[in-house]
Amino acid sequence: MQIKKWLLAIVAACCLAGNTGCFLPIYSGDPAKRGEQLFYQSENLRALLDEWERIWFLDQPTHLTPHSVHGGII
Repeated sequence: MQIKKWLLAIVAACCLAGNTGCFLPIYSGDPAKRGEQLFYQSENLRALLDEWERIWFLDQPTHLTPHSVHGGII
């Protein structure tokens, strides 16, 4: 019986956490300040993508050629 209460509490917490921003506003009510907050958030997401590419070495130049080469002396 105690486990059911814990599971119900966890499910309720997950449901309420998913609604953050609807009941609890994330951004300011002032349009100018809200625009600034949205701009900063989009810049952070762009920086996150650049960081992800840097971690996985996707921002390095490729050394592959678009054409297959012979490799020997012709």
